[in-house]
Amino acid sequence: MVELIPFFKQQTDAFLFTQFGFWLFFGFVLGIHAIVYKKRWLRSGFLYLASLFFYYKTGGYFFTLLVFSTLIDYSIGIAMGHAEKKWYRRLLLILSLFINLGLLAYFKYAYFVSDSLNAMTGSHFFVKDYLADLFNYLFALDINSAKIILPVGISFFTFQTISYSVDVYRKEIKPVTSLVDFGFYVSFFPQLIAGPIVRAKSFIPQIYKSFVLSDRWFWQAVLFILGGLFKKMIISDYVAINLVDPIFLNPMGHSGFESLMAIYGYALQIYCDFSGYTDIALGVALLLGFHLPVNFNYPYKATSLIDFWRRWHISLSTWLRDYLYIPLGGSRKGSFRTYLNLLITMILGGIWHGAALNFILWGLLHGLGLILNRMFVSMFKPQKSPMLTFFGWFLTFHFVVFTWLVFRLDTIESTQMILYRLSSIFNFKQIVDILALHPYLYFLLLIGFVLHLLPTNWHRRGKCSFMKWPWFGKYVCVLLFVVCLVLLHDTSIQPFIYFRF
Repeated sequence: MVELIPFFKQQTDAFLFTQFGFWLFFGFVLGIHAIVYKKRWLRSGFLYLASLFFYYKTGGYFFTLLVFSTLIDYSIGIAMGHAEKKWYRRLLLILSLFINLGLLAYFKYAYFVSDSLNAMTGSHFFVKDYLADLFNYLFALDINSAKIILPVGISFFTFQTISYSVDVYRKEIKPVTSLVDFGFYVSFFPQLIAGPIVRAKSFIPQIYKSFVLSDRWFWQAVLFILGGLFKKMIISDYVAINLVDPIFLNPMGHSGFESLMAIYGYALQIYCDFSGYTDIALGVALLLGFHLPVNFNYPYKATSLIDFWRRWHISLSTWLRDYLYIPLGGSRKGSFRTYLNLLITMILGGIWHGAALNFILWGLLHGLGLILNRMFVSMFKPQKSPMLTFFGWFLTFHFVVFTWLVFRLDTIESTQMILYRLSSIFNFKQIVDILALHPYLYFLLLIGFVLHLLPTNWHRRGKCSFMKWPWFGKYVCVLLFVVCLVLLHDTSIQPFIYFRF
């Protein structure tokens, strides 16, 4: 059994989008795909195996959870398809929810629950990784089971399988009859570990269509990938290493201006990090002939908090709307119930990110903000005007930015220290000295926000202009861009933020 130890311990960072190993893997996938794409069953089978291998390399022995979740929801979907009585269908749905949410709760919230119980009751509950114990017992391994490690991507693929079961229960889609096709949907590697969350009714039909990759789609995919790498490697990582992390780790050792820049910097970092990942995922998927949903739509341009949540992490916000907010009653049962449903939805959205008080508080703040937003609109019915639009944008942007502070910092004390530093006197000469000391950093911060806030049609025109270039010019441009990425990126690439969720 000893020879199995390396097999179950293959978790590595080498297959992340910012690593050369992933692009070697993807090049291999594209090469085989070019051979098998004409036979649909062969294409699906190959991409499913490639996706399982990808998760095995990024998640280690936790890939068994992915396989288990796939088998459970595939079987439940088939059973619901044959069930004629509604009570039996409902029982199957409850079983799916219980298993999926149970696994998610165990790996993500076991420490939070046990610590809370211990604090309230004086008991001594402790948690351990029973899956690791099972592997140690079955295969004579030595995996450390004393600490539960969050399986990468579990929040994303769990929500995908739940949405599938609910949609089958509602008879909005028919059950997938092929285990390979269903497994491929659940585990498709570009979006597997950090989204976007993909609905079966939008993805499954694509599996049965012939592969098509037009010249326009090819270059659109390239632009997605390069834009995502730029956001992550040039902006997000550099801002994190040189501004956000040092100041948040030691706020009392920095000035109020630096603390303010760190708060703005984190807002830019988390956007570029997360949207950068999803841009790359969209591009990689498109090269394989699959269209994933857009997950971000320039969220910091939002002129209200309602507008922000239509632009930020769209696949999660629409999931929460369709599978939580609307089933709770949505806005159909009066103002009080509407506000309560909003609050519950946003708090649970905060908890989805992690079992910690800062995430709960972050969700609570956004829930209260959405309630105030709806109350203002219903009471005053404001008319659009340039002044009101600017005021709405300014207020929304700074509300979102300062709630990111709660999201980022683990303790109230850390948040208080940052806010205390903001109250210190802003000496103009000191600001000039700070800017002169790190000109590239603050220039990058400025460029990041300017690019984001540019009119949307400017971005569209830029892409359209690039599409019209001759093929030689496009290839030279891409090559130069890649060289610049390699030369400019910081040597220590940071993990994607949403891998922790």
